[in-house]
Amino acid sequence: MIAQNLIFGAIAGAMGLAALRVVTTKNIVHAALYLVVVLAGVAAIYILLAAEFTAAVQILVYVGAILVLFLFGIMLTRAPIGRTAELDNDQRGVALVVALFLLGVLGAVLQDAFGSTKLPEDAAVQRSAEVGTSIFQTYVIPFEVVSVLLLAALVGAVVIARRD
Repeated sequence: MIAQNLIFGAIAGAMGLAALRVVTTKNIVHAALYLVVVLAGVAAIYILLAAEFTAAVQILVYVGAILVLFLFGIMLTRAPIGRTAELDNDQRGVALVVALFLLGVLGAVLQDAFGSTKLPEDAAVQRSAEVGTSIFQTYVIPFEVVSVLLLAALVGAVVIARRD
């Protein structure tokens, strides 16, 4: 159990640093690559939870497809690849205050909702069939809405790129 906690801490630390770099880097391609680290960390946490199928889907769908779509959109819109000075502004202090406030509110809400509740030691691991049922029956509408949203983003990127 202690080894799992240490591995979780290492993965969470790497994800936290990569997430911070996603929003602070000035190179958009580097931001997408840092996002790969975050999404791969989520898959690693799924593996720690013994949900190998969900981890494989995370890698295939998010790291494989969504990130390729992001990079494809970056290339199609002819976004500047190198450092861009106009992407920065003077509102970092305000952003830090708002982020810390939201962190405090989220922590208070979670503490109020769950308190000292712990997961049971004999928590059942979901099988692949249960995950599939949940995605394609219970959450089919959000699943389809996300796919339409991604298609609209891809069509919008093509339209913006073809304006010349």
